[in-house]
Amino acid sequence: MANEFFQNEVLFGADATEGIVSVERVGDEDVDVFIRKPDGSIIIEKHPLEPVLWISGGGPGSKALKGDLGLNHLVRAKGWNEFLDIQKAMKASRRDYFTWNDPATQYLVTSGRTLFKGLEFADLRRLQIDIETNTTEGFDFPNASRDAIAAIALSDSSGWEEFLLVAADDPNSEKAVLDEVSRLILSRDPDVIEGHNLFKFDLPYLAARAKIHKLKLGWGRGGVPLSSRASRVQIAERTIQYERFTARGRHIVDTFLLAQHYDVATRELDGYGLKAVAAHLGVSEPDRVLLDGDSIAKAYRDKEGDFKTYALQDVRETRSVSAALSQSYFIQARIFPLNYQDVILRGNATKIDSLFLREYLRQGHSIPLPPPAESFEGGLTDIFETGVLPEVWHCDASSLYPSILLAYEITPSRDDLGIFSGLLAELRTFRLRAKGEARQAVDASTKSRLDALQNTFKILINSFYGYLGFAQGHFADFDAARDVAARGRQVLGEMVDWLRQAGAKVIEIDTDGVYFQPPPGTTPEKLNEGMAKVLPQGIDVDFGRKYQAMFSYKAKNYALLEEDGRVVIKGAALKSRGMEPFLRDYLRTMLRELLEGRPDSAVSLEEKFRRRLETRQIPISQLARTETLQDSPAAYLKKISTSSRNRSAAFEIAIKSTRDYSAGDQIRYYITGDRKKVTAYEAAKPLHEHDPRQPDENLPYYSAKLSELAGKFAAFFPPKDELF
Repeated sequence: MANEFFQNEVLFGADATEGIVSVERVGDEDVDVFIRKPDGSIIIEKHPLEPVLWISGGGPGSKALKGDLGLNHLVRAKGWNEFLDIQKAMKASRRDYFTWNDPATQYLVTSGRTLFKGLEFADLRRLQIDIETNTTEGFDFPNASRDAIAAIALSDSSGWEEFLLVAADDPNSEKAVLDEVSRLILSRDPDVIEGHNLFKFDLPYLAARAKIHKLKLGWGRGGVPLSSRASRVQIAERTIQYERFTARGRHIVDTFLLAQHYDVATRELDGYGLKAVAAHLGVSEPDRVLLDGDSIAKAYRDKEGDFKTYALQDVRETRSVSAALSQSYFIQARIFPLNYQDVILRGNATKIDSLFLREYLRQGHSIPLPPPAESFEGGLTDIFETGVLPEVWHCDASSLYPSILLAYEITPSRDDLGIFSGLLAELRTFRLRAKGEARQAVDASTKSRLDALQNTFKILINSFYGYLGFAQGHFADFDAARDVAARGRQVLGEMVDWLRQAGAKVIEIDTDGVYFQPPPGTTPEKLNEGMAKVLPQGIDVDFGRKYQAMFSYKAKNYALLEEDGRVVIKGAALKSRGMEPFLRDYLRTMLRELLEGRPDSAVSLEEKFRRRLETRQIPISQLARTETLQDSPAAYLKKISTSSRNRSAAFEIAIKSTRDYSAGDQIRYYITGDRKKVTAYEAAKPLHEHDPRQPDENLPYYSAKLSELAGKFAAFFPPKDELF
């Protein structure tokens, strides 16, 4: 199956060269292509770099393209500098054009090559890194300008590990450790460097400490230093700003970002920290050592044995999390004309656009300009029942939008070469085949490979509808997107109507699926057979998920009790990360009590938490909030003076402190006083100043927050007078 599929030139590119692990520009006119040979060695081939631009109308050096789409001529530059000059001239003349400003993408598109052909995920050499810091006593979080590195842990996919300890009493030790890390990376020669929160913490911290020692982090192939630039990535509704680092000939993968991509699809993660993600994925280290931020530096200074174990367990879990979440991106790198690091960071619609453009270039055809953006009604969401409902099933229309696209032959109006429908049909065929073979696979490695393959196909298939409504997509078609969405709403409406006629109680519609309580005595097979008779041909429904109970709160906000007893919480209203930890604990516990049929316990839970609060049995750390200083205190004061921002508790603490706080520092604080209504920034106090012998946390304030949260769910509780 796989060999037949990988011969699809539209999907995988026309050049079948195997073993490419990276592409990097070198000089003005060439790229270095790094290729792993069967014996494991790396060779570097030099190839000419001839970037292309699609332009409207002709001109000197341009070539006319087939068809009459908007960008109907092609310019091919001799080297990067000439390419930049042509682009500058196009901007000055205000002519329409399109190109890519990434040399690797330019080379991969024009050559028809992609990364990792002929390789399996296990063939990738993946190295993990994690740092621990010696946070100055009295500060809640480390700052690279002030606090030295305490240790660096490394591991790789072969099982090799190294722990490098910085001697606190040796001023030269940190520099020696940083040098040794660079030496080890060159020696191990990984294709990929992995870490958790690499871009926002570890790499900026390492770069800052290296700068203090006047060092270059020569982690790239050939010892080329790391480079970085400010960047941002959009993951669903979140925009993440970060410092993007690159290492020549290698790829940098941040499992913190992988976790957020994963959560967009599942909406199941309670947090994005390494320990939480590893636990959710079932890859936590046995006998996991847990040290909070306050304890890490202390364990280092006290030379505790747990400190080394903690650091090594971090890199082991990073390796396991990456193996669980990145295999799909590895396969995507065999498809899209992008370096592996970019495959993870780019959106699905952008990646699909590159497939179309690569094939249109290969066939010498003109391409359209992206259409003007339009708004349109999306998928159907609705809620019919709230509260706790036992024995809930879920059915979803398998790949609803792709099925509609194929069943009704909906295609972009400007896809003259007919690539859209052909790719979609073949992807679906091979996904079903890969899924079937994965079910029959005997050994774990084959099953894992096929699961990753079919999941990749699923991601791509489901992205085709999104591409139609992608404002930057050259072949986007808002009328087609509108048609698909309307038919999707119709299908879901027909599913709901049929379920009700069959005696089911429908609870909620969530885009492409329905939660419901089944009619007595039925089976998934009977429901599937009956629904198939009323739905359009080509639309298949899966009745595969059952839950012990569901708490339906509001649209797209609910909690599910899995058959194995696990509670899954979905929706921002039920899992807000802005709550103090003790409130999140209350909410999770309360939902479990409701789902497991103990409404009396759910009602009394508020008073239990209040008694614990009033008797100070809840640790102060569970009352504290954590905020990051996005500006320097001086910049904050300037904005306050011009009324361009509101006052902040964290900044007010930083200003009053005698310590030297900087942008990027994190501050943990709690609220003091004895009245429930206080101004937070006036009553805030740093967590490290809390004295358990003279506690001053504002119990009425926190009690009121507990009452406010519990009050949101009062309608779902039985009346207290019936219970007490």
